[in-house]
Amino acid sequence: MRRLLTCGVLACLASLGAVGLSAQNQAAAQDMAITNARIIVGNGPVIESGTIIVRGGRIASVTPGAANTQGLRVIEAKGMSAMPGFIDGHKHLNNNPNSPAQLQSLLEAGYTTILIGGGQADNNIALRDLVESGKANGPRLIPSGQVTLNQTPGEARKAVQALAAKGVRHTGEIGLAPEPGPPQAQIEVLRAIVDEAAKVGVQVNVHAVSTPAMVAAVEVGVRRLVHLPNKDWTSYDAAAKVASAGAIVSGLIAFGAPIIDRESPAPAPVQFPRDNTTRFRDGKPWPEAIAGANRDPQGRATGTEGGYTIVNARRIWDADPNHQTISYSTDQNYADLVVLEHELKSFSIVFSMQDIHRIIGPNSARFVGMEDQIGTLEAGKLADIILIDGDPMANIYEMLKTKVVLKEGRVVVDKRAAVPASR
Repeated sequence: MRRLLTCGVLACLASLGAVGLSAQNQAAAQDMAITNARIIVGNGPVIESGTIIVRGGRIASVTPGAANTQGLRVIEAKGMSAMPGFIDGHKHLNNNPNSPAQLQSLLEAGYTTILIGGGQADNNIALRDLVESGKANGPRLIPSGQVTLNQTPGEARKAVQALAAKGVRHTGEIGLAPEPGPPQAQIEVLRAIVDEAAKVGVQVNVHAVSTPAMVAAVEVGVRRLVHLPNKDWTSYDAAAKVASAGAIVSGLIAFGAPIIDRESPAPAPVQFPRDNTTRFRDGKPWPEAIAGANRDPQGRATGTEGGYTIVNARRIWDADPNHQTISYSTDQNYADLVVLEHELKSFSIVFSMQDIHRIIGPNSARFVGMEDQIGTLEAGKLADIILIDGDPMANIYEMLKTKVVLKEGRVVVDKRAAVPASR
């Protein structure tokens, strides 16, 4: 008879040293079974009560009902739902003394994979290594590196080559001018980046927040678009271009939506007082504080970003009969559970729960280039599994109740009361 890790407080795991975390992970890295769980596979099917067998850090089987669990560590999941770990395709993270606490917070919210969306490659690599070495408990971190359009095509090619030499397989967000659209000089540099990246195996991620910028990026070969257009309405024809190219947009659907009366718990770097005031994601007054705010002829911020992103998300989604054009990202750094709620609220206006699970699971896995490894609960995939206290098919609030997190078959978070695990 053994007990699972029961620490759910940020300070508990964040304060552990490398030796402690390595010992914890080694102890938890064993073959196991999750029994009596509602299983949200992620790409549509739902098993109301089933068993997941994990061996060697991967999912060995997912079956309805009971399965042979002899010799396995068993997690009894009755009343809980199993889902693929959440994937954030664009989030800025910093390597500083607060990093272990933030990484633990992300895990506890249910995230098991994060594509670091910007900053210097070396800093992002160091942060990834902090987790992989066991010095911090956190999600799988995918580093990116900065490549700008403010250089010649030849210089841009060298910048891409430098990323590949470091083993970095993603550019950070490359910003295209949104209005009235990117100038030809930017297009030529971006064309060189896309061409060189294809040669050396680097994924190009482009920040395109208007329809003209999005279409221009797709036309030069970009297939990963960071952020939905928030400057204008995306036409049916433009959405069709995105879909027919096989491109995918990493949401940030709630960019322009205000945060109202939602206090960020510590240790979030941004605190919002509960004073019934609309705020942007930095805590300043909405809509005036929206980054690059849309404005009327008198210069007043309009807040139309919130409406554009929601409608454009649905239009781009509907343009693809396979519904692979929208994925999930946050780009926000206040309390992770509040960020998750904020994004999911906007998604739920135009998407069903089944669609949301596809967006945050297999579609986001596709965005970060790991669709064959993560994003669904299927045999052969990495055992990135979260157990939620409730039914996430019901509404988005059930997705805020993660209790247990497995990353590659290791229990890295367990917020339940002390529960014995049998053999």
